[in-house]
Amino acid sequence: MSAMNAYAPSLPTLSDAVFPEAGRLVRASEVAAMSLVIALGAQLQVPLPFSPVPMTGQTFGVLMAGMLLGARGGALAVAAYLTEGLLGLPFFAGGAAGPLVFAGPSGGYLIGFLPAAWFAGLLAEQGWDRTPVRAAAAMLAGSAAIFACGVLGLARFLPASELLRAGVLPFLPGDVVKAGLAAAALPWAWRLVSRRPLP
Repeated sequence: MSAMNAYAPSLPTLSDAVFPEAGRLVRASEVAAMSLVIALGAQLQVPLPFSPVPMTGQTFGVLMAGMLLGARGGALAVAAYLTEGLLGLPFFAGGAAGPLVFAGPSGGYLIGFLPAAWFAGLLAEQGWDRTPVRAAAAMLAGSAAIFACGVLGLARFLPASELLRAGVLPFLPGDVVKAGLAAAALPWAWRLVSRRPLP
């Protein structure tokens, strides 16, 4: 698959298209801003009575960080977010913070944010954010990375027979909605950028 070919030429991300001459300060500001978007999404949570992991909006921010900033920028935004929460800022779901969160049921999902943002960004760098079907597919592929890591971590707390019911199925409708939002927003943003008048 061309998106996984390390030697395939990378296309500009939306960030590159909007700020083509951006220096390190602008790129660092983008990373910091996306880490705050992820933190804000984490506060939008819905506790689930049948799962120790709440439903939140942070996964949308994680995947959009990759889609907007590319693999490296997206992964850096997630790394910044995780570091901020680890150091005590109330940025995890429900205002939680500190290293103990990583040892809890949600720890695997948090760790999965890194490969998810990187992979979504890699696909964006291959142009998957420019058509609705591919943008949605890229978001779902990133979600799969989160689920893979999340279920592995959740296996410490639940029997194998409960993992699918408590750790995957409740979150699938939300992931479909997020993929739909990305499918609508990203190609539309590209159309706006491509019609921008030249300076």
